[in-house]
Amino acid sequence: MTDFTSGLGKTAANYQALSPVSFLGRTAAIWPDRLAIIHGARRYTWRQTAARCHQLAAALTTALATHGTGTGDVIAIMAPNIPEMVEAHFGVAMAGAVLSTLNIRLDAPTIAYILRHAEAKVLLTDTEFAPVIRAVLAELGDDAPLVIDIADSEGPGGERLGVMDYDAFLETGDPAFVPAMPGDEWSAISLNYTSGTTGRPKGVVYHHRGAYLNALGNATTWSMGQHPVYLWTLPMFHCNGWCFPWTVTLLAGTHVCVRRADVAAIADAVATYGVTHLCGAPVIMTMLLNAPAPVLSKITGRGLAMMTAGAPPPAAVIEGMEALGVALTHVYGLTETYGPVTVCAWHDEWDAQPPAERARLRARQGVTSSVQEGLMVADRETRLPVPADGTTIGEVFIRGNITMMGYLKEPAATEAAFEGGWFATGDLGVMHPDSYVELKDRAKDIIISGGENISTIELETVLYRHPAVLEAAVVAAPDARWGEVPCAFVALKPGASVTTEDLIAFCRANMAHFKVPKRIVFGELPKTSTGKIQKFVLRAGL
Repeated sequence: MTDFTSGLGKTAANYQALSPVSFLGRTAAIWPDRLAIIHGARRYTWRQTAARCHQLAAALTTALATHGTGTGDVIAIMAPNIPEMVEAHFGVAMAGAVLSTLNIRLDAPTIAYILRHAEAKVLLTDTEFAPVIRAVLAELGDDAPLVIDIADSEGPGGERLGVMDYDAFLETGDPAFVPAMPGDEWSAISLNYTSGTTGRPKGVVYHHRGAYLNALGNATTWSMGQHPVYLWTLPMFHCNGWCFPWTVTLLAGTHVCVRRADVAAIADAVATYGVTHLCGAPVIMTMLLNAPAPVLSKITGRGLAMMTAGAPPPAAVIEGMEALGVALTHVYGLTETYGPVTVCAWHDEWDAQPPAERARLRARQGVTSSVQEGLMVADRETRLPVPADGTTIGEVFIRGNITMMGYLKEPAATEAAFEGGWFATGDLGVMHPDSYVELKDRAKDIIISGGENISTIELETVLYRHPAVLEAAVVAAPDARWGEVPCAFVALKPGASVTTEDLIAFCRANMAHFKVPKRIVFGELPKTSTGKIQKFVLRAGL
């Protein structure tokens, strides 16, 4: 047998730890004068962006020498989709620190818990959120991190709580600062907290290797090409914006930032800047489809590509986006998987199918992304795969390089999540004969009525087909006879009306009668900051 180890070790010539930090230097060197970031009246080229990131890294390095220990310290940021968020995704790692992006919709006690749990040493915070941050600092007391204010010229302003302004902080840093590249690609690059809807949020740790690979995976899975113009509708605080801060930089694209992703801002950006790509939850698509005609005209037929995840998009919504000429890519993932981890990879022959069938096929969660290794639907207890028959329900399991390192300071939860060598997602689904996965529900959302399993997703899909329905969510309601029955919460389109009886009759005509909701509640649906409907809030009201 040939010995391939003798004298063939790693050297500086043939090995470097993978890190998405390297993307910035390459892009700035090759395309220094291309537009990197657009935000209102603000414009930065890649040369300018790289300099600002280097300054941030240098300034943080100095600050951490006083307020922290340096390598591995956590730097938190509380901001919407603005240039400083893009810069933080590079500058923090270049300082050898770990980035924690805070959900801007969280309350003060939760943010205080996160900062204390993460042992954050510096907090970069947009002045819009001064009221909640003031309460956070009061709660943390002597444990409060060093605060730097971000006074965004496109923002509403607000009280300044920090030791200095972000731009002044940058001025203390050297643009020629030499970045600290990780010696080990398994080193942490970011810390993202779960929603914590059933308890304290967990700190999900990403490593440089996974961030690098998922950034590449985004580019290949979506076939993005060079120089995309990417609109930030997906919050960068959510799974590091599915790693797209690094992907767009890798491709020397343009980050188009907007503080709030309303339909007018989206349409204006698409028309004004030639946006080519955007990501978002199905709620973004629903907003667009119900926008006024002048808004829709700015989007229709422009070859826009959209990646969506969060909840399976209803078939009617998919059909509507196709009619606008939007090329839709459906993905699935979790905080624990750096964002997207599967994709409904499209087959050209499916183009010949009728619109309803195309929508059905596209609504599936699909197969592994190009940089993930394993995906199965299996029995929750035995970990044995269920038959690939499209009907047998099991839990979705994932494994590979874009699965988290684990939960910070929670070894028992990490061990439980990785039991048997697979990450247990908690999502229930089926495996189709063509090896495409389709979600049926969260394990906690499946309704067991009189011994029969009812998929809330299936019922919601039917409800979305009704012309009066804007949004729908189904949860289990207690029932003395059946144990639990489906209860549907429905928001109607502006100007539309429908009775409970008519909507129930519509469901009965389109699905098995035992799955039909026994109760319908009309009204606005509660959502998270990323557009997901908060079913736990709906359940609490029953």
